[in-house]
Amino acid sequence: MSINRRRAAAGGLAMAMAMTAAACSSDTEGSEPGGPVTLSVFTMEGADQDLETNLFTEHLREDLGVEFDFQLTTYDGTAAAEARQISLASGDLPDVYMLVSWVDQFSQNELLNLSSQGVLIPLNDLIAEHAPNLQQAFEDHPDYEALATAPDGNIYGLPQWNDCFHCSYQAKLWMNSDWLDAVGMDMPTTTEEMREVLNAFLTEDPNGNGEADEIPLSGAVGIADVVPFFMNAFAYDPLGGESSTLSLALDGDQVVSQAVQPEWREGLEYLAALYEDGVIDQGAFTQNVEALQAKGNNADDALLGSCTAMHPAVCLALTDEEPRHTAYEAVPPLVGPDGAQHATYNFPSTPGAMFAITASATEAEQVAAIQMLDVLYSFEGHALGQFGPEGVAWRLPEEGDIALDETLEPTLARLPADPDDPASTNGAWGSNAQLYSPAEWRNTEVQPEDPYLAAGYERRLFEATELYAGHEPTDQIFPFWNVWVDGSMSSELAALQTNIESYIEQSTGEFVTGQRDITDDGEWAEYVDGLDALGLPRYLEIYQQAHEASGA
Repeated sequence: MSINRRRAAAGGLAMAMAMTAAACSSDTEGSEPGGPVTLSVFTMEGADQDLETNLFTEHLREDLGVEFDFQLTTYDGTAAAEARQISLASGDLPDVYMLVSWVDQFSQNELLNLSSQGVLIPLNDLIAEHAPNLQQAFEDHPDYEALATAPDGNIYGLPQWNDCFHCSYQAKLWMNSDWLDAVGMDMPTTTEEMREVLNAFLTEDPNGNGEADEIPLSGAVGIADVVPFFMNAFAYDPLGGESSTLSLALDGDQVVSQAVQPEWREGLEYLAALYEDGVIDQGAFTQNVEALQAKGNNADDALLGSCTAMHPAVCLALTDEEPRHTAYEAVPPLVGPDGAQHATYNFPSTPGAMFAITASATEAEQVAAIQMLDVLYSFEGHALGQFGPEGVAWRLPEEGDIALDETLEPTLARLPADPDDPASTNGAWGSNAQLYSPAEWRNTEVQPEDPYLAAGYERRLFEATELYAGHEPTDQIFPFWNVWVDGSMSSELAALQTNIESYIEQSTGEFVTGQRDITDDGEWAEYVDGLDALGLPRYLEIYQQAHEASGA
């Protein structure tokens, strides 16, 4: 059984038993009357962590007067998802779920279903009465409050707000500038120039070893998808990056699939021509990241001319001892034959919820839980929770320090971890505490001035991303993160989405690699008919209704 099907099966079990779980959970267990509040918390624990003795746990005990009963799972996504579903179905709910967005969290649909069943409680009143830092976060970033708010106006859980600049533009291309020098060419700016450069990489021995072993362009399935960067010179591609799984965009107020547009076909024709030239790695549509890195890290001569990825460390090693990575520069969005020059926008936060309170929590436990959460929305609480103690894991800025965004004043600098110091190895909750990272948090962290040092990597990504920012066509971006689909249609939509998006991905690879002829009108019509047969009209209809209902 696949991971997704295992999760779906576990999710179905959890939903079926959730009402029983809520009813069986008793307020007589947990905190003793008149004693300190004890919060039972379902959360993830890293291999090097011990949350029971963790210094941030101790900080919360002292600051809030609470005790903790941790129900633990791992950072393995499959194991964590199954553990959470078992917890929901067990009849013994924790007071709090404290999850990690990139491991496993509540989906929007789960929030709607579990709240309607009385498993998860609305947090609006608790936030208004006991969470001033969170209220300030909502005031500073209204889009965050909108992301957290269900269609009925209630907040059933808190998602992560992660204003990661480089994560917002994941469909980048990184090119070996040493090879450009070797073939005497400039960084390409158009699709035609790009084709010329890649062919020069193929035929002119830019690594200088006398062998025809160069790979002009490569990528990998998922995070290093070859298609989006090039497609954006023809049609806006919303699929670029690991967090974008929908081929949908807006045409005015209408939700449309980009994968059936004439411009999309033109983009596929261009990519098919590159593949026929022999400049795209034959493994780019089937290999994983590890296989891509093996090519990028070839022990002898450099083999890789360019790669598509959010950041170059996806393609090759990033170390100060091995400087090969420093040759790879970001290529700005290409200008296509009709003047298109787009960049894929990736919403950097994940809709749903990392934090939720269950009906098992007493009133005192609910207050303690929201106060615990609110600590993480303060500067000090966030720094202590994510990094660890001041002076051990981070320090305040000193004279001469420069923030990631050089137009801003720096706020903190991280310190190197000491593997022999428990305060360093077990001083923080890490990703469990990373609920609120707005731009003013991320971009004010002190960074080395040299972007080619491993320690200065974040600056390198920030500067590279500035080449892409502003090229996203804002009128075409479908804000799926603010679209809550009615729970009665969630199963239908999940099946449609899986089948349609998988078919698009498979067909794209077939067209580019020549298994299907993209220049043949009959082949294209067959592809479009295949999408219709899989339910594309209904798929668009469901999202259109949800989009209109959301007012997004």
